[in-house]
Amino acid sequence: MKDHKEINNGYVLFLALVAAMGGLLFGYDWVVIGGAKPFYERFFNITSSPLFQGIAMSSALFGCLFGAAIAGYFMDKFGRKIPLLFSAFLFIFTSLGTGAFNSFSSFMFFRILGGVGIGIASNVSPVYIAEISPAHMRGKLVAVNQLTIATGVLAAQLTNMLIAQPVPEGATDLMIAGSWNGQIGWRWMFWACSVPAALFFILMWFVPESPRWLVKEGRVDKALKILTRIGGADHAKQETAEISETVETKERLPLFTKALAPVLILGVILAVFQQWCGINVIFNYAEEVFANAGYGISGTLFNIVLTGTVSLLFTVISMFLVDRWGRRGLMLTGAGGLAIVYVVMATAYFLKIKGLFMLITVVTAISIYTLTLAPITWVLLSEIFPNKIRGRAMSVATLSLWTACLILTITFPILNKSFGPSGTFGLYAVICAAGFFYLLKKLPETKGKTLEKIELELTGRHLE
Repeated sequence: MKDHKEINNGYVLFLALVAAMGGLLFGYDWVVIGGAKPFYERFFNITSSPLFQGIAMSSALFGCLFGAAIAGYFMDKFGRKIPLLFSAFLFIFTSLGTGAFNSFSSFMFFRILGGVGIGIASNVSPVYIAEISPAHMRGKLVAVNQLTIATGVLAAQLTNMLIAQPVPEGATDLMIAGSWNGQIGWRWMFWACSVPAALFFILMWFVPESPRWLVKEGRVDKALKILTRIGGADHAKQETAEISETVETKERLPLFTKALAPVLILGVILAVFQQWCGINVIFNYAEEVFANAGYGISGTLFNIVLTGTVSLLFTVISMFLVDRWGRRGLMLTGAGGLAIVYVVMATAYFLKIKGLFMLITVVTAISIYTLTLAPITWVLLSEIFPNKIRGRAMSVATLSLWTACLILTITFPILNKSFGPSGTFGLYAVICAAGFFYLLKKLPETKGKTLEKIELELTGRHLE
């Protein structure tokens, strides 16, 4: 068993926290639109069009798809640091631009461009953290990325609630559009993101490149220095030797091969399932979800903050469980638990139960998700792909995740209008049940293993 006393825990945690700021901005930029939704929709006069509502809500996702698609290439070509710096710049630029103009087309442009930053950060941050983390604490440190996502979500929700002025009961669309909320408030909700984005951009200059990428590029001496600072000379020599075995040549390895197919398919299904389990519609369409449960706009904004607080709390708990209980058990708990909760939620909507019971049910679903599927999916995706193709394979998985999220986001208003909330959440229950049985059959345990050992087990050999 390796001696963990030599690990420089403070330095490793610093690197993980800085890289995970990409997750914080991802969480903020992703969710801020939910609180701004009641106001910018009135400003742009799209409240009567489910199509334009869905397009506006999903606009960032189109950028996410592009960001995820290019992130793999840029990770393999330029490492992990440069793409994260670029994403930080995009967050600054687009958060200021989103609220600066009065046209719906400008709003869409900056939301799409901001989505590129989300796509890159969601791809690169967990990979960087996994690659600098010692095996025994990798799950916890990659889960830090989900913690910062949850922190960003809560920060956006709190910011929205603090910025928004109270909305009188019975206020018409015209009244809301002409109010401070409808004219100025929603803009500040987006502008606030530029502050943490600027901090992320500055701090990223103080972190080193991924040692695994450096070894792959033949820059072993530099990798040794970084690994030595992380865990001492013995740790550096052993890690470098193991990494070198998996990247003996710089020849580009084909991504779509028979040997890689099982692990690539697993990664894609994990990514898609994390989205199609349905939780993100609660964050993105909180107004509709809570309106169906009997809440007005001000009550919805408070409930959104409550769900964000619960999300953060259970993400913290997940960090302490991921390296103890393992990935497989937590994923199965999430899939099975959500299937049960969605059945209850669908039944309650069908019976027209409103108020506190529905709020408790929604909070329970979010608790399960943020304890299990939300953080553990990112941990697994950062672990299961071999060193030589990790950037491109992660890009495929992340692209699949955002494609699934785009489909989820666009289809919810249509499903909700066609089948009602009861039928919609009943469908999500079926998806979660199917996910449970797939995970039961296909998902291996990766707890406590080096990335190189996971590669050997999942592919049957080191890829040459």
